[in-house]
Amino acid sequence: MSQAPGPVIETERLILRPTAASDFERWCDFQSDPETTRFIGGPQTPAQVWRAMMSVAGAWTLTGVGFFSLIEKSTGQWMGRIGPWQPHGWPGTEVGWSLHRDAMGKGYAIEAAVASMDYAVDVLGWTDVVHTIDPANSASARVAERLGSTNRGPGRLPPPFESATVDVWGQTADAWRENRRRFIDGTGIGRPQ
Repeated sequence: MSQAPGPVIETERLILRPTAASDFERWCDFQSDPETTRFIGGPQTPAQVWRAMMSVAGAWTLTGVGFFSLIEKSTGQWMGRIGPWQPHGWPGTEVGWSLHRDAMGKGYAIEAAVASMDYAVDVLGWTDVVHTIDPANSASARVAERLGSTNRGPGRLPPPFESATVDVWGQTADAWRENRRRFIDGTGIGRPQ
């Protein structure tokens, strides 16, 4: 399997790994769905998806950070993208997420976000983590809240996304270490291994 270089993280139900060529078909399925892409720019053609995948794979290769492909252990299926992301001009070091319709309602966003936050803070050494979320995206806002992030207010993305409306949610690494305890002692919603 042709895969970008980078770490592989396992949780109870998921594998988080860099982009692989085999992700293309499911990524196309995800990006063609108006519901799953409503807050991330809308549906894309396979040619656009290919370029986006190559950008993420290239980010892993050149910067050591990029969205993980979220793989369901029980099926081996690609279920979305999540993880550390730091494009040029972005309003901070982000852990972001976008999930395939098949992943919704299973708690995968929280499970993978906890692992991604740990990676960003403990391995990458990030001192602050943000999540850029469309104000109408209540599902993503709930994930950010469960992680312990707070809404810091409106933010701006760099071109060509400058017209996107986003709120910047976030927390410091020290706040994450405190918030992380909820997931370790069983009072939070997460299944890290």
